[in-house]
Amino acid sequence: MEFLPLYIILGLVAIIVIWLWSTYNQLTTLNIRVDEAWSDITVQLKRRADLIPNLVSTVQGYAAHEKEVFAAVTKARAETLSAQGPAEAAVAENHMQAALKSIFAVAEAYPQLQASQNFLQLQAELVDTEDKIQASRRFYNGGVRELNTKIKVFPNNLIAGMFGFHAREFFEVADPGAIAEAPRVQF
Repeated sequence: MEFLPLYIILGLVAIIVIWLWSTYNQLTTLNIRVDEAWSDITVQLKRRADLIPNLVSTVQGYAAHEKEVFAAVTKARAETLSAQGPAEAAVAENHMQAALKSIFAVAEAYPQLQASQNFLQLQAELVDTEDKIQASRRFYNGGVRELNTKIKVFPNNLIAGMFGFHAREFFEVADPGAIAEAPRVQF
């Protein structure tokens, strides 16, 4: 009977240690998943950026006088490649979406280009890449949501603060209006 309080204290300490260990491991696992998801996004953005020069050169052959469109695409591609983190990537994503809309609007004005096998293949690859970017983005944002929730709920927030875990930012479109409107192309 005299050891009962000691056993209770040891049991409580064991429960707390197991909870700390489990919570730390869960936070670490979620953090790694978010890093992996961000890596997937950057791979797809790089793939798209690699397709853009081929698409531009194909369209340029038919629409050489559309210099502003090609300059915008080139600038958006450079922004995408140099973006650091979700916030910068979201801004670059807005510019890329607008530039791609412009280049496809230009392409619509050239029936021969629309029939070009090279253009059609590049367009299909770009659509596939855009789908992969969207899927990667959803996976990343899901991981961020899960990690941020785990970090912010009590009592996990105590452990997250102790071990330096911090909330991550979502990959969101910075200006939804910029990608909602159709590009204007004038000849």
